[in-house]
Amino acid sequence: MPAINPPFYPIIYVRGYAMRQSEIEDTVATPYMGFNLGSTKIRQEWDGEIKKHIFESPLVRLMKDYGYADNYLNGTEIEDSIPAKSIIIHRYYDVASEDIGAGDTPSIIDAAKALGKLIEKTRKLVCGEDQKALDDFKVYLVAHSMGGLICRCLLQNDDVSTLNIKSLVDKVFTYGTPHNGIEVGGANVPGFLGIWDMNNFNRDKMASYLDLDKNSEDVNTLDGKFDSSRFFCLVGTNHKDYNASKYAVGPMSDGLVKIKNATVDRSPRAYTHHSHSGHFGMVNSEEGYQNLVRFLFGNTRVKGILEPTSLPLPPSVQKAYDEGKNIKASYFFESTVAPRGSFTYKLTERKIDHSSAVFRTFDELLRPENLDRSKPRFPILFSVFLDSSKITHGRTLVFTIDIVVRTTEYRIDNFLFFDERIPEENLYRDKLTVRATIADDGWNIRYILTDEQWGEKLGKDVLSDDKGIYIPLSSKKGFEAKLYLDIKPWS
Repeated sequence: MPAINPPFYPIIYVRGYAMRQSEIEDTVATPYMGFNLGSTKIRQEWDGEIKKHIFESPLVRLMKDYGYADNYLNGTEIEDSIPAKSIIIHRYYDVASEDIGAGDTPSIIDAAKALGKLIEKTRKLVCGEDQKALDDFKVYLVAHSMGGLICRCLLQNDDVSTLNIKSLVDKVFTYGTPHNGIEVGGANVPGFLGIWDMNNFNRDKMASYLDLDKNSEDVNTLDGKFDSSRFFCLVGTNHKDYNASKYAVGPMSDGLVKIKNATVDRSPRAYTHHSHSGHFGMVNSEEGYQNLVRFLFGNTRVKGILEPTSLPLPPSVQKAYDEGKNIKASYFFESTVAPRGSFTYKLTERKIDHSSAVFRTFDELLRPENLDRSKPRFPILFSVFLDSSKITHGRTLVFTIDIVVRTTEYRIDNFLFFDERIPEENLYRDKLTVRATIADDGWNIRYILTDEQWGEKLGKDVLSDDKGIYIPLSSKKGFEAKLYLDIKPWS
């Protein structure tokens, strides 16, 4: 058997931030630094009832499902040879321990430099002197919270490691990383807050260790140093279940990281109704694991972009518009994607109730010239990864997309309109079942609108125009749109 068998490369896990010395000691005292915790609890959305569901942890599941192994033996780390299917923990906090280290907490740059050395060491342990294996070697980085910033520092800072070592990183997956910093009370963590290294999440300091322009307002860019399509961001949307409530950030966050700050520019991302950490955290979730393995090992990427062509007004609001009154409205776009057979998880879930729905104004969608934009800002509803090896029947990938389009409240001449308006009325709502079969000349894609038809049916062929393939969407209220599906091989 070859030493390297893509896509099964070594996985290096980079844990997140430990605040106090006691937390650092607790972290150092564990072999897997949180990647092994798992959970038996799911918080139900509608009433908070807790339902038992055993998720063994990403570490155990990777071992069970894919044959991965750790790099520990007889109480020490293996130093001679390990298989490519290995999980290695980046133990950068060991040096900060007063028990087994020097008690000096490493900086982000120090931890990133150590990560580069760990990648180089892993390559030697996996490949030995096998030149083909050395040529084929790649590694996956999987990180939680601040660990994602350490990965970015390695990849983006020219003074950290070498280009050869950086080039060995094939994909990066982050859980709840504050890619654009942490905000408390609406303000970014101040740069002078050096206690417990909390200013690691200050944007000015981030720009420094990420090697970005010091005048950057936003720091959630890879700056061309790494392919953003190979950098996945999992975003938590449940702030209520964050266990460290004393430090909770509040709504529109995972409890610690604001939803808007948890992604890298132009990266694929998924949204899950989990908190930043703890028993209800995203690392300890089936949703997190299913996104992880499909991104690392899957073979198909699907992106959905919705282009509305008609956004109708309610009759009473239309009447006011016809009378020459000024009408303003904005729109929420919800989307939930799940593969066939997923009874306990969704790959991504963007909902108004979770503060994660896509928000757009009318001008952004249909009158961009009013905003001095050259083209509309159509919403990307989802970007998911699928794996044909998980097909349970036939050779067709089957997944569902729940789509809801709703307006905010209408304003007529700058006043909210309540007279005849039905609150939270949907312009469009349906569940689509998509069936994608690979053919000699590309993809054969069909769809079913399953609010009116059984999802088991064969369905209709998708349509196409000069932009690509799409599913036409419409409602009796006059809403019309095209859901473009960009389906490509992934490796």
